[in-house]
Amino acid sequence: MDDLSGLLVVTLEQAVAAPYCSGRLADSGARVIKIERPEGDFARRYDKAAKGESAYFVWLNRGKESLTLDIKNDADRALLSRILARADVFIQNLAPGAAERAGFGSEALRNQNKRLITVDISGYGEDGPFADMKAYDLLVQAESGLCSINGGPEAPARVGVSVCDIAAGMAAHAAVLQALYAREKTGEGRGIKTSLFAGMADWMTVPYLHLVYGGKAPERSGLDHPSIAPYGPYRCADGAVLVSIQNEREWVSLCANVLQAPGLATEPDYADNLVRVKNRERLKARMEAILTTLPRAEVERRLKDAQVAYGGLNTVADFAKHPQLRKLPVETPSGPVDLIAPPAAIAGDDLKLRPVPKVGEQSDAIRREFAA
Repeated sequence: MDDLSGLLVVTLEQAVAAPYCSGRLADSGARVIKIERPEGDFARRYDKAAKGESAYFVWLNRGKESLTLDIKNDADRALLSRILARADVFIQNLAPGAAERAGFGSEALRNQNKRLITVDISGYGEDGPFADMKAYDLLVQAESGLCSINGGPEAPARVGVSVCDIAAGMAAHAAVLQALYAREKTGEGRGIKTSLFAGMADWMTVPYLHLVYGGKAPERSGLDHPSIAPYGPYRCADGAVLVSIQNEREWVSLCANVLQAPGLATEPDYADNLVRVKNRERLKARMEAILTTLPRAEVERRLKDAQVAYGGLNTVADFAKHPQLRKLPVETPSGPVDLIAPPAAIAGDDLKLRPVPKVGEQSDAIRREFAA
């Protein structure tokens, strides 16, 4: 569905966070003009995994038009100003202050175009002692405390995808949709600001509350859940299965129908979640003493019959063949690539992904369209 058709989005973007936001708008039918340097967004050169194209770039830039500009050039700045005068949304994630120094500060743009919605995405926000610091995903994972609760007891770890960028892009996308709805009532745009740090800070709310009000931050626990037990991997005779207990009814069912040890459910050391977490290692040993006598297929059959949640510890190769995985083809400058479908499926929408542009592919056409 082209719900956002007729909407003009202009982006001075690079890397991941801003392209995530504008990419979701493009998927919904918005026209997105991506301003690139003559050499292109540096994310184009992250890797060559997708038939010679960068995996992140292909994922986040489908359906956009690429216009190469030098915003230090007077003629190119004038062209960008003409485009922005007709734009609905302007998104930028350049270095702090760079857009404003070039003459494209968000407040000034909204004064010139009252219906314009502006989005400024930074590393740490535009105020405070970290405002001028360079910020990339791993750095913000570490600064936000995410690494400290990720990994095993022996060492902190990075989450294996760029979650801080993605969190900021998701927050920006939601805020743009909210601003568009508000504009229908007020006739005016609004200024939106978010950052990689703010996006991850929101995701870190539960560990924060555990520390500030519970007196202790969650410890790194590998694949075990820090505050629920049993919730994690358990060895069987020929592999392992992940088990997730969310309430006492499921715990009783696990003991009775999977472990076939109903008395375990009411033993004082395991009678509720708080004591199970406290005695996690002993509980795991008790469970695995039973489960390691059974083949994984039998354990999974019992879990399914008992209506206890479980899953497999898949590799990326396993995930790529997962029966629930939805894919859609997209054209790239190097040929067609199967991408993972957007996560929200809309009833009646036969979504087709629009192509990933070459650097400057639409430059000539856009220059003609917005000529002085």
